[in-house]
Amino acid sequence: MKHVLCSLALLSVLFGVSFGARAQAQITLLMPGPVGRDLVPKVVSGFEMKTGDKVKITFAQGSRDTEPYGTKQLVAHGRAQDVSVMFAPFPEALASGNIDPKTSTTITRIALAISVKAGAAKPDISTPAAVKKTLLEAKAISIVDPAQGTLGFQAMEALQKLGIADQVKPKLKVVGESKEAEEAVAKGESDLFIGPEFSDKLIDGIEFVGALPTGASTPIDVVGFVSTKASDPKAAMALLQYLKSPEAEAAYKAAGMMPVK
Repeated sequence: MKHVLCSLALLSVLFGVSFGARAQAQITLLMPGPVGRDLVPKVVSGFEMKTGDKVKITFAQGSRDTEPYGTKQLVAHGRAQDVSVMFAPFPEALASGNIDPKTSTTITRIALAISVKAGAAKPDISTPAAVKKTLLEAKAISIVDPAQGTLGFQAMEALQKLGIADQVKPKLKVVGESKEAEEAVAKGESDLFIGPEFSDKLIDGIEFVGALPTGASTPIDVVGFVSTKASDPKAAMALLQYLKSPEAEAAYKAAGMMPVK
């Protein structure tokens, strides 16, 4: 017995193994670009410091140097990461079998908002009626392509909810990503952008007017799942739980996102 213990001790010295410690995990994380390329690494760093695990983040959609498709499309086509975060709804992703529905975790919520060119007069969006008037008076409105992701889909739903989708349709400037929509507003090509209240802006020259009232738009749930093929499901679940922790929630709130109720 003594010989066995000595041998184990020798192996731990030779190979740097701590038999009482959990091996450091490498976790992959897929996030929607609009949640924030600056914010998410800061949130994740808290998890890394707390656990010693390392997280590799991939941002989907909305950046020229990352994935050209949204998280929902990537998950649906078998490219889910250990943890994949998506904007609801995501029926195709759930139907794919690539994520475990039992791990569904809403981490925050995002409201749609109106943005205008910096220095421009800020229109009244305090009530659904005021939003309707503002949109009808605008000469051009930028939105993200509804086929590309939830933000554009929700913008169209807001127009339908206000009963002005057909009236506004001729002046919609439909673009592939938030950055293009922001650029159109900054250049004066559009009067306003219907996008997320929180945006990891890539350009200067535009500013928020504010979030749309609930009578005009429904906030978007931001939901995470563990992959059915996660390399370390326990570590992945620990990361997902951290993404809804009080520390993470405080960071989301500071950035303009909404708490989960």
